[in-house]
Amino acid sequence: MELELAVLGVAAILIIVTVAYFAPRIGVAAPIALVLVGIGCSYLPGTPELVVDPDLILMVVLPPILYSAAVNVPASDFRRNFKAISSLAVLLVLVSAFAIGFLLHLLLPDLGLAAAVALGAVVSPPDAVAATSIGKRLGLPPRLVTVLEGEGLVNDATALVMLRSAVAATAGVVSFWGVLGDFVIAVAVGLVIGLLVGLVTVQVRARVDEPVLNTAISFAVPFLAFIPAEELHASGVLAVVVAGLVTGHQSARHFTAQARISDRTNWRTIQLLLENGVFLLMGFEITTIVHDVENQHLSVAGAVAVGLAVTAVLVVVRIAYVVPLIASLRHDQRRAARLAPYLENALARVDELQQRATDEDRRLHRLTRRLRRKQADASFLAAEGLGWRGGVVIGWSGMRGVVTLAAAQSLPADLPYRPQLILIAFTVAIVTLIGQGGTLPLVIRKLRIRGSDTDADRRELASLIDEITTVGGATLDNPDLRQATGQPFDPQVVERVRHDNAAIAKALAEPHDPAEPGRLHQRRELRRLLLQAAQAALLDARASGVYSSRALEHAQIILDNETSRLDTAGPRH
Repeated sequence: MELELAVLGVAAILIIVTVAYFAPRIGVAAPIALVLVGIGCSYLPGTPELVVDPDLILMVVLPPILYSAAVNVPASDFRRNFKAISSLAVLLVLVSAFAIGFLLHLLLPDLGLAAAVALGAVVSPPDAVAATSIGKRLGLPPRLVTVLEGEGLVNDATALVMLRSAVAATAGVVSFWGVLGDFVIAVAVGLVIGLLVGLVTVQVRARVDEPVLNTAISFAVPFLAFIPAEELHASGVLAVVVAGLVTGHQSARHFTAQARISDRTNWRTIQLLLENGVFLLMGFEITTIVHDVENQHLSVAGAVAVGLAVTAVLVVVRIAYVVPLIASLRHDQRRAARLAPYLENALARVDELQQRATDEDRRLHRLTRRLRRKQADASFLAAEGLGWRGGVVIGWSGMRGVVTLAAAQSLPADLPYRPQLILIAFTVAIVTLIGQGGTLPLVIRKLRIRGSDTDADRRELASLIDEITTVGGATLDNPDLRQATGQPFDPQVVERVRHDNAAIAKALAEPHDPAEPGRLHQRRELRRLLLQAAQAALLDARASGVYSSRALEHAQIILDNETSRLDTAGPRH
């Protein structure tokens, strides 16, 4: 059995890598392709039935998946889109769960309302992986991607807390106000634990200079947030998301560049294997679930039919909910446009006060920062509103995934129709992944949704670089500038660095034409050619056996660092 599991594990990794490599090239989202591959593999002769403990997914797989996604969501974007995210991730999940609960209670009379709502909680949270992978590939506007990512991060917490309350209600030991109180406490405690874990681990990691050790600590962070929260009957999922958002926001200030690069590489690898592994598992477990229904002498066709009805209701509820949400967001956009001139006048008056002040007034400085943030938020809302096209994409991005897979199998064993309920949940997940996920690219193309303006992005980047390099120039002009040893820098070195500082700003300000690369791009290409030549020379030196392994390893590390820095700086040409 151990050998079978090992073979299955190795085969799964190879399948995931192969599908993740080829899926974008044939225009299919990897999660959809993996579900189909998993279904196909489950019907191969001699394939063993695979039963995975749902706690393994909920407690071991889900926390790192959510953490790796949360770390990469900019906190400022999450804050600016909090209204849309919280509405979709909390209110829509609650509405969907109760709508499905009443439907199942009507279709399956022996199933109590609390148990029906429990399954509604299982199928209510969409998984944003498929939607965002499609959206990023097709160039959806960044705000739309952020809303979908944020919804996928937070709605799992709402669904799992609601599932726990609904399962408890099946025993008839809770009241409505008791459920509501438990929900509020679970959210509040989860937020506090996530915030504390994020802040503390950032401070600890900031004091660890070794990137390998730093990344090793990061592997424990999602579980440091999840386990205590769950032990306190709070939302472990929400604690993990908050810890990830805090870590991502604080990393630029407290972590070294090497630690950030190491984190990105390792967590992207973990995310790839775990996320896609769950989708592969979803398809692979279909035969086992069907056999469980047949062994209980229940109707497979009936479960699939109910699953299709549940899917239809979920789609209708989501689209109906998104209509007033988009109307509200459009109202916010118009209000932000009206507010912009008032904020600009307020900033001008505060600037005048600062110029008249004889010394630095910290209160004025804080007020200026607050007003500038409000002005930036208003400009963001006014410029990047979500129109009806974006609403259609949000409404159609209701694919179910990881949580639906695990939560369905965690339903109590004594629940009526349990095998059928699990098959219903899997039907919803697979139909939404293949049906909505498969057609989402067509929807996006038909709507002609445009992503961010490349020229505008480049102008904004040039402005940012200009602001940064201006500060760098002031640093070089400082007469008190000294080395760490206390000695002054060589004037020729200062001039060379000053030239590099100005050249980068100038190159970024130029419009980029792929047919005629600018100087900075030519310089990158030339440096890449030099590094390739250096790597070839190092391989020849290694083959000759003249140099020691210590010297060869040291040279390889230097070349790898330079190549990594070059690849991070810009795309290949």
